[in-house]
Amino acid sequence: MDHEALEKRKKTIYSLLCDDFYVPMKAKEMAMLLQIPKSQRAELQEVLDALVADGKADVSKKGKYSKAKHHFVTGVFESHPKGFGFLRMEEGEDIYIPESEVHGAMHLDTVQVKIMPSTGGKRKEGSIVKILEHGVTKVVGYYEQSKNFGFVVPDNQKIANDIFIPIERSKGAVSGHKVVCEITDYGRDGRKPEGKIVEILGHVNDPGTDIMSIVKGYDLPVEFPEKVLNQAERVSKPVSEADMQGRKDIRDWQMVTIDGEDAKDLDDAVSVVKDGENYILGVHIADVTNYVQENSALDREALKRGTSVYLADRVIPMLPHTLSNGICSLNAGEDRLALSCIMTVDPKGMVIDHEIAETVIHVDRRMSYTSVAKILEDEDLAEMQEYEELVPMFQRMLELSKILRARRKQRGSIDFDFPETKMILDENGHPIDIKPYDRNVATKIIEDFMLLANETVAEDYYWQEMPFVYRVHEAPDDEKIRALATFINNFGFSMHIGANEVRPKEIQKLLGKVEGTPQEALISRLALRSMKQARYTPENSGHFGANYYTHFTSPIRRYPDLQIHRIIKDNLRGRMNGERMEHYRKILEEVTKHASETERRADEAERETVKLKKVEYMSDRIGNVYTGVISGVTKWGMYVELPNTIEGLIHVANMRDDHYNYDESRYEMVGERTGKVYKLGQEVRVRVADTDRLMRTIDFVIAKERDEENGEDEW
Repeated sequence: MDHEALEKRKKTIYSLLCDDFYVPMKAKEMAMLLQIPKSQRAELQEVLDALVADGKADVSKKGKYSKAKHHFVTGVFESHPKGFGFLRMEEGEDIYIPESEVHGAMHLDTVQVKIMPSTGGKRKEGSIVKILEHGVTKVVGYYEQSKNFGFVVPDNQKIANDIFIPIERSKGAVSGHKVVCEITDYGRDGRKPEGKIVEILGHVNDPGTDIMSIVKGYDLPVEFPEKVLNQAERVSKPVSEADMQGRKDIRDWQMVTIDGEDAKDLDDAVSVVKDGENYILGVHIADVTNYVQENSALDREALKRGTSVYLADRVIPMLPHTLSNGICSLNAGEDRLALSCIMTVDPKGMVIDHEIAETVIHVDRRMSYTSVAKILEDEDLAEMQEYEELVPMFQRMLELSKILRARRKQRGSIDFDFPETKMILDENGHPIDIKPYDRNVATKIIEDFMLLANETVAEDYYWQEMPFVYRVHEAPDDEKIRALATFINNFGFSMHIGANEVRPKEIQKLLGKVEGTPQEALISRLALRSMKQARYTPENSGHFGANYYTHFTSPIRRYPDLQIHRIIKDNLRGRMNGERMEHYRKILEEVTKHASETERRADEAERETVKLKKVEYMSDRIGNVYTGVISGVTKWGMYVELPNTIEGLIHVANMRDDHYNYDESRYEMVGERTGKVYKLGQEVRVRVADTDRLMRTIDFVIAKERDEENGEDEW
């Protein structure tokens, strides 16, 4: 039954249940009353089940249906380590579920909740009356062996109960193993959930086990199915004359790739020449869709994964390495197929003309950010000699980048897409150095060029009114922006906040003001954290800071880019007829929703990995004293961020020199007796007091005057 028919029938049946003369009856009796033929009784049942799920109908033990006595809602339960939780609502405010009203529900279960009478508190409260579907079926955790059974302590703190494992289902795991266990019985009313071990990831102290636990905890797919690998092998043929047919041959253009030293999947090459006073910027992107055909095994696997995931010591690629590091990677010295966006940019930074074309390219050199920065910033002679023939192009790139940056500054556009932290691990996966991600002149050039290509492509397709994938970024959260304004105020910077929303121009101005100051990295990080997460959608509702935005430049590692390459190629080849348009319109809603979810999952897994390594790094440095900046103030304490991006909490209970109260309106901690004030953005000296690898937390305390500063020279 389609959605429309179901909604219509739900209204009919619900009005019957609400009728004053209605007496509770079974589905069969209702079918007779409404003269529904036997062949359609299953459809009546579907309508009744939907009404029960919506909380509009109750069903008695005897199977009789009546109008629900209470107001029920259905949603996904999010548990808190302390036992209580929230019902996450798609619309409206979340509902608080006290511990006594959880009734055996687990994290991510879909549940039916009865709304409780208001107690005058700020938020609605509810009681879980029914678990409709379990959200978690497998749990990753630490195995502990008892005499004749074992149990798993879940890594995910939100899963409040340990899981009981009968000895015959332990797969030979011993204390200290990290394991994946499948839940066989969810337990209730004080009974623990039960499970069986399905995989042993390794001992907790083995290198790599910690990250593998995160990989499994987020259910990230690791191995590629045999079928997908075979297909990748089959399509990885060198570029032939036949492949080049009908393409724009620009193999004689001077072009390079510029990436981090350790990158292997090079999906973008760049070229810049001058034409009079204008610049011709070419952004050449690997033509991945030439090898990944729609609906093939490769494509279905890539769609399922949605994105490559970059963790501290490994990459979980969206496409098999044969492709992502091979024929789809723009390796220097090889002919490659590309989709190029060639833009003519005037001296003011305006794109006055552009062409999107299928091309054949030949990259001259594979450059690293470090080496381009050496040429442009340090004018390093050895480096300049090594890449002599390319130096004039790099200088043109820098000129163009400055022009584009100035224009973006004027317009108030912001770039969100760079990592915060760079980690260096030894061969055992142990962190030996953690520092802020270095954005030098070369990373900025590539950022500028990719932003421009993404905007140009998005605007082109928006005006063609074609089905497309946009990247949208809603305005930031008010509360976070207020905190940011307070934070930067304490550094002597100010930010104008409108009555109801912050303008992108304001954040842009702020980032412009702090450029080159010692606080640049910290303020940029906090400004970006205050943003809402971007998402993919077929509707262009605007990007915070750009009217049109998409992701076109990374089809090796992001599915949305791959998806729009297909649309662009259908269009370039004149195949975008009514039927194809309809096909894309049909699939894009689901594709973009899934891509946004997989991106979120990847981001969370990446964040958890970074958190894990930061805790491991600080575990070796307990007792050290550092100077940091207060980056967050809450009623339970203050967060302090060190120059190397590591953040720790000074718990209010550990601030022993006075009793401190939290001033919510000013984001400050105020001492009752001494009147001492700690505020956002203030510099403080802290000592590393403790770390907790399980909870992934770092505890600081305020350093005493006599504490020696050690560790300061580490960054």
